[in-house]
Amino acid sequence: MKVDPPSNIFLIKFRGDSSGFKLHLLINHVGEIISLNITPGNTNDRTPIPELCKNLYGKLYADKGYIGKKLNEKLAAHDVDLVTTVRKNMKAKAMSVFDRAMLSKRYIIETINDQLKNISQIEYSRHRSEAGFMLNVISGIVAYCFLKKATY
Repeated sequence: MKVDPPSNIFLIKFRGDSSGFKLHLLINHVGEIISLNITPGNTNDRTPIPELCKNLYGKLYADKGYIGKKLNEKLAAHDVDLVTTVRKNMKAKAMSVFDRAMLSKRYIIETINDQLKNISQIEYSRHRSEAGFMLNVISGIVAYCFLKKATY
């Protein structure tokens, strides 16, 4: 499915503690899933980001855990501008009012996490096989895609 990428994309990470996997999602400003990646639980959070963003352009809003020069350089090569808040030990950087407002929309990400965990029930610890785990995650994501989205 080809999707015209919007200019404002959020990054979320969902960690299933019991299964040892992380689900990385890119969503747009209305909560639609643009791209996803499942990695083992011990993978660095920044590792799958270039793969998730390879066909996208514009701004990527993420939390402080995604700050890094190498990641910024990789994303800049693909015309993706990574916008994050600064850590406590960093100097404050100039940021537009729009970027600051978009970074404050963290509740969109948390709402999607909650819907995936509770409504789609993708957090389940008793999978009998890896195929069963993947089937549960994929069916949960498909179910989420059919849910009526709230306007943010």
